[in-house]
Amino acid sequence: MKKDIENREDLYLLVKCFYVKLMSDEKMYHFFEDFTNPKLLEEHLQILVDFWDNILFYSGGYRKNAMEIHQKLHQKTSINSNHFNCWLSDFNATVDDMFEGENSHAIKLRALSIATVMKIKISESNNS
Repeated sequence: MKKDIENREDLYLLVKCFYVKLMSDEKMYHFFEDFTNPKLLEEHLQILVDFWDNILFYSGGYRKNAMEIHQKLHQKTSINSNHFNCWLSDFNATVDDMFEGENSHAIKLRALSIATVMKIKISESNNS
């Protein structure tokens, strides 16, 4: 039996493995080209750990605006529904490969909610 996501160390392993998957996915790689620099990647992974730690464990450690960041990315490199679906599929697969349990289920539900809201907001920005 796999362990559940319990702490920041687990979240770090999750986001690191997830980014390996994203950066090797030809449909997704272009969004992450900046992170071929190991220092920039490590800084970004720490931000993601803060984000998911706040989402899953209510730590209060994330201070950025994830929606704004993705809207700016969309202006630079168009994000479409297929990209969100791929992101979610890769995220869920990474969670399932590494963990199981209540928190693992919760993080996948929250990822679905976040992806859905971002997809709607970015779609709305296309129409304005």
